[in-house]
Parts: sequence; structure tokens; C-alpha cells
Amino acid sequence: MISYIEAIPAFSDNYIWIIVKNDEAAIVDPGDASVVEDFLKKKNLKLKNILITHHHFDHTGGVLELIKNWNPEVFGPKGGHIKGIDNALEENDSLKILDSNFIVYETPGHTLDHIAFYSKDLDALFCGDTLFSGGCGRLFEGTPNQMFESLKKFSDLPDETKVFCAHEYTLSNLKFALEVEPNNNDLLNYYKKVTELRKSEKISLPSTIDLEKKINPFLRTSIDQIVINAQNYTHKNDLNSLEVLTAIREWKDNY
Repeated sequence: MISYIEAIPAFSDNYIWIIVKNDEAAIVDPGDASVVEDFLKKKNLKLKNILITHHHFDHTGGVLELIKNWNPEVFGPKGGHIKGIDNALEENDSLKILDSNFIVYETPGHTLDHIAFYSKDLDALFCGDTLFSGGCGRLFEGTPNQMFESLKKFSDLPDETKVFCAHEYTLSNLKFALEVEPNNNDLLNYYKKVTELRKSEKISLPSTIDLEKKINPFLRTSIDQIVINAQNYTHKNDLNSLEVLTAIREWKDNY
């Protein structure tokens, strides 16, 4: 039984998620080794595993130092361009972390190598920079179609799945979401809640798949109001769901 999952803040808005069972820990996307070391020392934990979702430095910058200090088993995407990975993973690979079972999804879009880790045992999704609360990752390397298919995998997960994304982008995402779907009462209520949380400097995560399907425009590309506003943005008619996602991703990039 996992003891808890907690966020270790890093840089300006990153979260390094730590999974703890008794006195052992696994971490997700350690961009900064020092904050992880401080947490491990404070809680008297041993680092057993590192999970990596993609190659960006704010997700991998602490990996080699943590390997040197703890010699954990490291899991990450295939491709060979992230140093320190022991187990290169691809779609539907399975792994066991602190006695909890995980499955891997390939989720290209933000980057081409991006993967996500889902555990039914924990009702938890560690999705890196693919899905954010109220938004999705910017398309640095992949295509809108890749992001569309990646997000579809998440939409198909159980509603109770907790979403552990890697950045505190929620409030800014919700401001944009309200431009796209201003009459969504679930979105309006969530925006008020997150505004209060952030005023108190409290974390807005984890979210859930159920909530994201109610408020996240990138998971709601067939909703009439979102389709109409995407068509107004592009000055085109009869957009399909992929074209809607493409339009609102471009809109968000320029927002």
C-alpha cells in the first residue's frame, strides 16, 4: 500500500512528484536534484526508482546526480537520448514501482519521445507535459494529430483517475478556457476554486480525468460552443474535432 504521493516544487512552476511507500520512494521527472535530496533527507527516505516522461531539461536535469547518490532503477522513453535510463519504455510496457503496477502510454505531441505512466492500483496518471489541468502541452516537436490521439488515451481512463501533471499552469489555462467556453458552469466554479487556492499559494493538483473532461477545452473538442469559437477564430466552418484542437492550440499559443 502506497503511503502517499506528494509534489516537490522546483524552479518557478514545476512539480516533481514523489511516490512513497514506507521508507522507500520513487520520483517522476526530477529536473532538480537538490530539492529531491532535501525531501528525501527530511523524510528519511531511500530513492528506489526514477520515472521520466520526456527529455526536456526541467524534467531530467537532476537524474545523473540522483543516480550517483542513490543508484535507483531509472525508467524512461526509448530513443537513447536521455542519459541514465536503465529501462527504455514504449506503448503498453508494464512495470512495478513500489509494488504498484503501472502501464506506459506513448503520448507524442509536446515532444516526440513523450510517455505517460498510469497505475490502476493507485488510480494515478503521471502525464508530464502532455495534459495539464485545463490545458495541454505546447507542440514543440509533435503534430496536432499526435496530441489529439495522446489526449484521447487519457479521456478513456477511468473518471476517478487522479492527474499528476508537471506544472502549475492551472490558473492561466483556465483563463484561456473561459475564452473558449465562457458559459461552462463547471469551468467557472473551478476557476473560482483555483483562484482562491493560488491566492493562498496552495497547489491546484492533482486533478481528475472526470474534472478535466468537464472543464478542459482540449478534451472537449466536440462541444458546440468550443466548435463555434474555434470556427470564429479560424474563420472556417465545419471543423472536425482534430481541427478544433488544432485551432485552439494555435489560439492558446498566441493568447
